[in-house]
Amino acid sequence: MSAKTDRVAVVLNGNARQVTDQLIESFDRVVGRGDLFLSQNLDEAHGIALNIVEAGYPLVLTGGGDGTFVQMVTSITKEAKSRNQEPPRFGLLKLGTGNSLAWALGAGTSRRGVLADLARLRDDADYREFRLIEVQDLLTPFAGAGVDALGLKHFHQVRSVVRHLPWVGTHAMGAVSYAISIPMLTFPEIAFRPRMKVRIINLGADAHRLDRNGKPTGSPIARGDTIFEGPCIASLVSTIPYWGFGARVFPFAEDRPADRFCLRIVAAPPLQLAIHMHSVWKGTFRHDDLVDLYAEDVKLEFEEPAAIEIGGDPAGMTDSMRAHLHPDPVKLIEYSNA
Repeated sequence: MSAKTDRVAVVLNGNARQVTDQLIESFDRVVGRGDLFLSQNLDEAHGIALNIVEAGYPLVLTGGGDGTFVQMVTSITKEAKSRNQEPPRFGLLKLGTGNSLAWALGAGTSRRGVLADLARLRDDADYREFRLIEVQDLLTPFAGAGVDALGLKHFHQVRSVVRHLPWVGTHAMGAVSYAISIPMLTFPEIAFRPRMKVRIINLGADAHRLDRNGKPTGSPIARGDTIFEGPCIASLVSTIPYWGFGARVFPFAEDRPADRFCLRIVAAPPLQLAIHMHSVWKGTFRHDDLVDLYAEDVKLEFEEPAAIEIGGDPAGMTDSMRAHLHPDPVKLIEYSNA
């Protein structure tokens, strides 16, 4: 579907390194004062959402990575629903780190500048309905517990050092930080720490285990049955293939049924993942202890409090995590046709 609009709200993460005073001035000239919002924290995000819904913007563009999108789409969608209003369409500007959803929408390989993207997305672009997962009251394209949350912790630690290096540009800072943190900090730590023990229960419609080619195999797992119980290094859910910077952590997401998300349980030895890091990144790594399923609603119960992440942002420690496919799709602008 295609749409054109003269009014667009742009929400930028004021904490993102790429959001400079010069960039803000440039955005002001393009979208006009009053249509540009800067969010520094969660409380400000809720206030911005209220203003956007009250003003009736038909299109909202977020810049600052997946976390900014998760905050805004959750707050705006819930506020609109409370008023019986139709939520606006959403689009993403490539600012911040990760930008997994931007990759899924075709922005990951775009070489246009962010202002050029803004001009194209606001003027005339196709959109599609997109299903998100509700995790701990947040709407997100992906979330997880275990090694991914640990990896984010290490990433932020390394980035705080890398950002002061003069030879690393702002656009390369995130990729360099991941390249250092995952093989040098994350994999060594998970190799020597006890594995996370989790029980995953199906709370929704039948879940289906997938074979190495992403095809359903075996008997369906019914509501109330245990999907998995035992040690692993990560349990992840997603409706998109990417985890960040083009890493295809969920290779079967593109072929998933519209009423299911991907559930990936990583019980493979950390050394195997480290040795095959390139194929893990490309989404071609296969292992008997790499378990993939399509599911609608699951609950993860941890033997001990586990670190989780939602939309690429650390979300603290918890004894359990519920993930269910949100019934109402959001409308997202697609870069591939913009």
